[in-house]
Amino acid sequence: MLSSLLCAWSVSYSSEPLDPLSQWPHWRGPLATGAAPFGDPPLKWDEKTNVKWKAPLPGRGSATPIVWGECVFVAAAVDTGRAGKAEDIPKVDAKLERKTEAPTTYHRFLLLCFDRNIGKLRWQRVCAERVPHEGIQPTHSYAAGSPATDGKHVWVSFGSHGVYCYDFSGELKWKRADLPRMHTRLGWGEASTPVVHEDALILNWDQEVGSRLIVLDAATGQSRWHIDRDEPTTWHTPLVVRHDGVTQVITNGTNKMRGYDFNTRKLLWECGGGTINAIPSPVAADGVAFLMSGYGRSIAIAVPLGARGDLTDSDKLAWRQTRGTPYVPSPLLVDQKLYFTQANSNSLTCLDAKTGRPYFERERLEDCTSFYGSPVAAAGRIYLTDRAGVTVVLKQGPQLEVLATNRLDDRIDASPAVVGRHLFLRGHEHLYCLE
Repeated sequence: MLSSLLCAWSVSYSSEPLDPLSQWPHWRGPLATGAAPFGDPPLKWDEKTNVKWKAPLPGRGSATPIVWGECVFVAAAVDTGRAGKAEDIPKVDAKLERKTEAPTTYHRFLLLCFDRNIGKLRWQRVCAERVPHEGIQPTHSYAAGSPATDGKHVWVSFGSHGVYCYDFSGELKWKRADLPRMHTRLGWGEASTPVVHEDALILNWDQEVGSRLIVLDAATGQSRWHIDRDEPTTWHTPLVVRHDGVTQVITNGTNKMRGYDFNTRKLLWECGGGTINAIPSPVAADGVAFLMSGYGRSIAIAVPLGARGDLTDSDKLAWRQTRGTPYVPSPLLVDQKLYFTQANSNSLTCLDAKTGRPYFERERLEDCTSFYGSPVAAAGRIYLTDRAGVTVVLKQGPQLEVLATNRLDDRIDASPAVVGRHLFLRGHEHLYCLE
């Protein structure tokens, strides 16, 4: 009887209406900017202080956890060590340059659901078990794309290894394992975070050959449409934003940064000047989208969402910045300010989002090393977690003011997630809930 009651409570709880702005349904939070408008996580912690719970994680992954109600969802990939059969080892296109070697063992691609209150594993599902056709960088993982949820279903994409939809009890609703296989730049690996927009699921499928923007039916997984893209591999997550009655899908890129009309699929605007390895995801507020990349050089642009046509050499941009932009982390947009690191380093910049002028520029964060995770904001504070497990907490504002420096005994490549009084950090070994 107790088991039945607990099961019924779990299912009924997930169906209760919750304010999406108070949850973390997507890897950059409810506003897709990195800000948690109703969050108030702790200021200080360590392995013995303010740790509500700490749960071990299988395999590897750098996907940020997402949170809805009492459920915390995490993606992971496990190398089983079991040798692949000859017929299951994919053939590699010899024409594509690679700097990594594909494994020859089966990998399990997992979606896990933890109880937010106690950290207990509610369920774990094996989405797929395959031999990857490409290797990855040593600092990358086969589970780099974060899940996404609408409060009833959760979607996770492992790119070439399939896209999957589950309900909150862990029942598989649909899967798509037939989408085009991806071939990433130099075989560095994939990172595909799905974007939920109304009844559609949007996927960035940029790669070395056959790049496209894919839209699926969120309820069934059936293909709706796709847009072919003249782009090499990117690892960004598209942004969906509505302006003047037009829903735009905004994409980063090396050849062109672009805005598409979601309903007509027409190209609305484009702007050249991006760098290779475009990873940072776009953010937007107050009718302006901000796009940046920072591999080898720096570029950041502010695009009025009413702009049309080729903006590369036009005066239609609100502003352009060519210093200190991020490589892997995405920018944080909060209170009309943009915060971002230079490349993956511990140098931080804060710009006025309206003018592009710096409040402070490339200032050093002491006690930090390098960043893969993106900054988040809550309760007037900014949280930046470096790859060594150090989180520096800053006062939100035009001056750099450090409030606290916190350390955990785990390496962390994923971005933080904030819901209420909880801060979730996904390490290499453990998932932390700090309160």
